[in-house]
Amino acid sequence: MHGPASSGWLLVALCAVTGAYCLARMRSGAEEQRSAAGGEALMGFGMAAMAVPAAVFTPPSWVWPVYAAVFGAAGVHALWAARTGTHHLHHLVGAAAMVYMSLVMAGSPGHAHGQGGSGVPLLTGALLLYFAAYVLLAGVRLVPVAAVAGAGVRAGWGDRPELARACRLSMGIAMVAMLLTL
Repeated sequence: MHGPASSGWLLVALCAVTGAYCLARMRSGAEEQRSAAGGEALMGFGMAAMAVPAAVFTPPSWVWPVYAAVFGAAGVHALWAARTGTHHLHHLVGAAAMVYMSLVMAGSPGHAHGQGGSGVPLLTGALLLYFAAYVLLAGVRLVPVAAVAGAGVRAGWGDRPELARACRLSMGIAMVAMLLTL
């Protein structure tokens, strides 16, 4: 991604910490929670790797098709998992956005130098609108959970709904930032 190196490193840190927390959520006792957390960990670490400032490291050209293949497979998995719950469709959109960004990066060698304006504007705009709406909705959903989190039984780190929602919110914000710099 291009833009100031400081914002790139902040994105790397945000996505890496989110991915690490999602790995911790994989220790949950609920199968559905573990499955979702695995996909979110992949997304977090993939976004962290993609957000490394181009001034520091420009990956070889073969990396982008590999990213597209990995996130294409994650999209197929999310589509298969959507049979059991529609919340997996968000993972499908996220994986599709990562495939799209990978293909844009593969197709524009000057992109690594911060030229900007790459990609299909209509598709980039649609993804931006989706993730901006998702961020707003996730933020609204987070407020009631945080307000009542102190009441009741204490859950482990992997089973705390307010932290899982904050994780999803931070990845949504990072996706908006990455799409804006595409």
